[in-house]
Amino acid sequence: MKETLVIILTLLLVFFVAMEIGMRSLFGFGNPLTYIADEQIGYLLAPNQRTRRYGHRIEINQYSMRSEAIEQTPSSSTLRVLLLGDSIANGGWWTDQDNTISSLIQGSLRATNVSNYQKIEVLNASANSWGPRNELAYLEKFGSFNAQVVVLLINTDDLFATAPTSLPVGRDRNYPDRKPPLALVEVLRNYVFKPQPIPELEAIHKEGGDRVGRNLEAIGKIQALTRQNNGQFLLVMTPLLREIGSPGSRDYEVKARQRLSEFTKTQQIAYIDFLPRFNTTKNPKTLYHDHIHLNLQGNQIVSEVIKQKLIDILKF
Repeated sequence: MKETLVIILTLLLVFFVAMEIGMRSLFGFGNPLTYIADEQIGYLLAPNQRTRRYGHRIEINQYSMRSEAIEQTPSSSTLRVLLLGDSIANGGWWTDQDNTISSLIQGSLRATNVSNYQKIEVLNASANSWGPRNELAYLEKFGSFNAQVVVLLINTDDLFATAPTSLPVGRDRNYPDRKPPLALVEVLRNYVFKPQPIPELEAIHKEGGDRVGRNLEAIGKIQALTRQNNGQFLLVMTPLLREIGSPGSRDYEVKARQRLSEFTKTQQIAYIDFLPRFNTTKNPKTLYHDHIHLNLQGNQIVSEVIKQKLIDILKF
């Protein structure tokens, strides 16, 4: 009886260890990206992280960018572009480091043989659910890293983004502030246990007043800071999947989009709206990972258009 119990316990232990190793090596569970709170920005990806999720490589540098480590000040022979954005720019767990929009732009620019520069860098300062006010706060804290061009990549929902807050950090399962002790713990937390509501966060999500106006103001300040640092500014917006085709954007989105379009003209902001371009696509679902995030094919289209615009702006 005792020997049988020992065998059963041993088999259970072996099964548990094998499952733990499998979840870590195959899916990356147990080693999620962690976040840190910031009073102005709200939250950032913790600096200096490397992991793999579902086989996709993710690297976060010393400035909380989804980029390799950089020098704060580039050499005079370096072309540097700073991409600011949310999870669309970041790419999330479903996008390998080499397939993010920033990496694709960087590779495409290098292949263009820009003779004026020996080195080309496209930096990726982004985090899930950032809006223009988060991105402005990041720029105010870290500066533009002497980028010749700052590209702000937003989506339609970002026009309605709320004020920065650090409330999700360590409380929302999507924003952990520490690694779990076991991969199994992360799986249970993310896929089995029901998430606990954060009442204070729900109040922030109900922010009233003119949200669109506040976010347009933040975009204007990003443009101003970029110009103060002798850089040029490019604004890019991608649509939600449901906006493409019929019935199209909802009434409140149409109004917000119109305000943004008028704002870019008044402020003389270089602006790319991908909704008209995506509307010419036969099957727009082939560009999306889900209802808002792009897949590799979508990233490739966006990165190529941005690259061409950068060439126009920089007059290569």
